[in-house]
Amino acid sequence: MCEATFTTGKLEMRAKSTSRTAPPHHSATLRLPPPSSPSPIPSRSSSSHSPLHLLLQRPPPPSTGPPLPSVALPDPPRAVRSSPSGRNADDMGAFAKKEHQFLNELGLAPRNPGSFACGAWGGSGPVVTTTSPTNNQVIAEVVEASVNDYEEGMRACFDAARTWMAIPAPKRGEIVRQIGDALRAKLHHLGRLVSLEMGKILPEGIGEVQEIIDMCDYAVGLSRQLNGSIIPSERPNHMMMEVVWNPLGVVGVITAFNFPCAVLGWNACIALVCGNCVVWKGAPTTPLITIAMTKIVASVLEKNNLPGAIFTAFCGGAEIGQAIALDTRIPLVSFTGSTRAGLMVQQQVNARFGKCLLELSGNNAIIVMHDADIQLAVRSVLFAAVGTAGQRCTTCRRLILHESIYHTFLDQLVEVYKQVRIGDPLEKGTLLGPLHTPASKENFLKGIQTIKSQGGKILFGGSAIESEGNFVQPTIVEISASAPVVKEELFGPVLYVMKFQTLKEAIEINNSVPQGLSSSIFTKKPEIIFKWLGPHGSDCGIVNVNIPTNGAEIGGAFGGEKATGGGREAGSDSWKQYMRRATCTINYGSELPLAQGINFG
Repeated sequence: MCEATFTTGKLEMRAKSTSRTAPPHHSATLRLPPPSSPSPIPSRSSSSHSPLHLLLQRPPPPSTGPPLPSVALPDPPRAVRSSPSGRNADDMGAFAKKEHQFLNELGLAPRNPGSFACGAWGGSGPVVTTTSPTNNQVIAEVVEASVNDYEEGMRACFDAARTWMAIPAPKRGEIVRQIGDALRAKLHHLGRLVSLEMGKILPEGIGEVQEIIDMCDYAVGLSRQLNGSIIPSERPNHMMMEVVWNPLGVVGVITAFNFPCAVLGWNACIALVCGNCVVWKGAPTTPLITIAMTKIVASVLEKNNLPGAIFTAFCGGAEIGQAIALDTRIPLVSFTGSTRAGLMVQQQVNARFGKCLLELSGNNAIIVMHDADIQLAVRSVLFAAVGTAGQRCTTCRRLILHESIYHTFLDQLVEVYKQVRIGDPLEKGTLLGPLHTPASKENFLKGIQTIKSQGGKILFGGSAIESEGNFVQPTIVEISASAPVVKEELFGPVLYVMKFQTLKEAIEINNSVPQGLSSSIFTKKPEIIFKWLGPHGSDCGIVNVNIPTNGAEIGGAFGGEKATGGGREAGSDSWKQYMRRATCTINYGSELPLAQGINFG
């Protein structure tokens, strides 16, 4: 066991001798029972520990040919549909609460139209209620978009693309700069909304909005650097160029609940400066975030006398997502979600020869070598496995420990797990908020049963917490790397622990799952680092050294391999996917030499 004290953003540990297999419990911060007996969330006023501060790093017309085959997309958990006799947001008094006054500042109301089409708000779909995962109480009602709303909005969006793509790229960058400034002005309100409706802790909610602001800043610079290249020609008096980069037209963005606005930023900021209009379908269970973000973008377009249809947004379910996937007016669709749903989207988009950017499941591993800085690795694993309640695609789900440090590392990790404060994500000091939906909580419990049935040993946690919200214990499981459940993504704070003897064995375990998003190794040896980065190392899209698997910066391209989908978004040269390139060869002479020395008559 180790006793932890906390300084600013740093964890100091002092070793004590105790058994790691003792029944898990919390100190005064939060007492957790053994896995068989979940407990309610206690008052945090009794805590005698300081919290661990997480350092958040920061087109052609519709086809008239034969209809494409339609594959129904799975509908993710929806906001709860309200009934005529049900209690609405006014009855619940959500907007009367002092702590919810920021909702008014964001232009939200007890009932909100959920379709922004043709530059105007509306919606003719079903009325749904959105709830807070902290207590499953209603926040507000939203009138979702219908397929008719979608079609009306897409016509306007498609027409607006002609206007937007004709504006010079640096001028488009100026509009994105203004969007970033407008987001800065609402940073803390938006961050609170993310925490309230999605459930991640407030520092992470604010950090998510900051990520969009960072993307706006990045895109402004990019708007003056959409550069091409000059290629030497083998023919005399010829020049070959790849300097022609043109907009695609309209980019479709379908986002998930766990990053309800940041992933929009990865796509929309780049798509806009590249000259594309954007049609966005937000997650069905976070419609208020979709609406609040859209209001801010729409206000900037209106201020600059630009068509509101440049940015079109819909709250809705699978029917809207399927409409985007099948729409020939949308050359590129970015989809974030499960591997199963992503495969369906890819099949539908590819069937019409569109392009996909897929950000799908992750099953990420951290390897800790025998020479690693143990304290640095423990802090990294804690954030990677517990941050966002284990609901990031980059969450660390597998911890691969060298056998020589296995028990020492687990002793220290279990001790810091005991100090994780669970509770309201909007309250200062909380490190672990709720899972997003009651269904997520049920999936967690089913997953624990599956783990036990496959020989997994619960070292810490393993239970739900009795409360109005969707709270569960952060969980550490000792299990074989070959167990079938380890190959799957259990979307919650469950960490599988396994040991290895050689680097080759550790890399094989890392690469043994279908997913290939993020990975990290902790070591001080250059020869291990370069082996890890090389062709016989990690097969993931993100290959880190001495940092967590999560918390990626926006400057690099984000995405993964294998069942993660192969997409790359955000920084680096990801912008090229949002434009169409053309290669041009110019003959400025009077002769006609042919390539490859061909003599044709």
